[in-house]
Amino acid sequence: MAINYLYPEYEAARNYDRCITCRACERQCANGAHEYVDEADKMVCDDSKCVNCHRCVSLCPTRALKIVKSGNTYKENTNWSGKTIDEIYRQAESGGVLLSSMGNPENYPVYFDKILINASQVTNPSIDPLREPMETKVSLGSRPHNIQRDENGRIINNLPPQLSLSMPVMFSAMSYGSISYNAHESLARAAEELGILYNTGEGGLHEDFYKYGKNTIVQVASGRFGVHPEYLNSGMAIEIKIGQGAKPGIGGHLPGTKIVGDISRTRMIPEGSDAISPAPHHDIYSIEDLRQLVFSLKEATDYKKPVIVKIAAVHNVAVIASGIARSGADIIAIDGFRGGTGAAPTRIRDNVGIPIELALASTDRRLREEGIRDNVSIVVGGSIRSSADIIKSVALGADCVYIATGALLALGCHLCRSCHSGRCNWGIATQIPELVKRLNPDMGYKRLVNLMNAWRHEIKEMLGGMGINSIESLKGNRLMLRGAGLNEKELKILGIKYAGE
Repeated sequence: MAINYLYPEYEAARNYDRCITCRACERQCANGAHEYVDEADKMVCDDSKCVNCHRCVSLCPTRALKIVKSGNTYKENTNWSGKTIDEIYRQAESGGVLLSSMGNPENYPVYFDKILINASQVTNPSIDPLREPMETKVSLGSRPHNIQRDENGRIINNLPPQLSLSMPVMFSAMSYGSISYNAHESLARAAEELGILYNTGEGGLHEDFYKYGKNTIVQVASGRFGVHPEYLNSGMAIEIKIGQGAKPGIGGHLPGTKIVGDISRTRMIPEGSDAISPAPHHDIYSIEDLRQLVFSLKEATDYKKPVIVKIAAVHNVAVIASGIARSGADIIAIDGFRGGTGAAPTRIRDNVGIPIELALASTDRRLREEGIRDNVSIVVGGSIRSSADIIKSVALGADCVYIATGALLALGCHLCRSCHSGRCNWGIATQIPELVKRLNPDMGYKRLVNLMNAWRHEIKEMLGGMGINSIESLKGNRLMLRGAGLNEKELKILGIKYAGE
């Protein structure tokens, strides 16, 4: 028999004094890791099938289980880590590209964690958000460069179409197919209750969710899956997806095993066929081409909807954003290299792109220097983990943020990074009916609402601590930020001073 060079990364440690052989772990594991042995009257585990999703741990009634690192090690070598060796073994066995889910887990700097927020003390009193009004509403879209008045001096409303949000957060693109029907329903219902928007991703919009149109962004990607006039007119905005942070410069791929039933109909492709989005849009090879698509979409929707252009954060992102701002787009969405995904080549996910903090700061500065910052709003994503990350993003120049991984965590995701397998034990990144039903949208959307309400409260507290009563007043206000543990070049790109200055 062939040698198996790979030792399981995780082990299910079972306390047999607590285990009552109820077999809940066996029923709950979609990967078949747990098994009841009748002859021995006990449960055993095939650790090679464990993805560390914690489903068995969470549902064990006697807390008899926990997942631990296996502890198996290779001979120490700084250059050749155990992870690198395992990846070579996998590719030598399969001859294929390594696939990974979710965002970049490598030990690159997280600049949000090295940025501190300023606070008011004596000379600029803080504001108590419990007793004084605090404004978290934002509007996204192109802004006119001057105010126009009629003959009576009244202001003429010459604003292009705008998106109005109760707080500077939207749920980022996750397509129907990559995530389940119940996950999409949870996002749509939460967006409606919160007064924000969610993004369909590149898989079209299920007919059941057209009723959430006032809280929907519809996406147009290179594959044009599910794109038709009714779809374009169903949402509040249209997003042209050029790239995403987890895989800049390459396309998307949803396996044919997920193209079933409603997903096939929604995407308008045959069941069982792979949904492959090519890397480039084959009608976009210049800013002029992009401009033509932007205005084609505006024409198709009677100029009633803002158009977003989504790009990945790469080294020349500010220059690209400058072109997009001149293309007629109303909003630029930039996705940093820690952004999540259902599946991406591991090498791309972990080595291509730049942090969103640096991309945002350089883009905001460039657009201001060129006098075109009001042409577009800026939305950023790529591992926005907390309300503090939102505050720091706005101070660095963002109008709003996209969240995706954080939203999935609220729905129960445990970051086991097996989305690409389609066997999500929490009913999120799967189309297997018995797994999908594990996510109850009645509970899921409430958890999303709770998370956003908690973040909104924290945003108000932090704004009040800075002596600011409106999120708009914080936008681009780098004086409210200080760096700690950053070098001079990093501080210069971010446009902030060192702590203590």
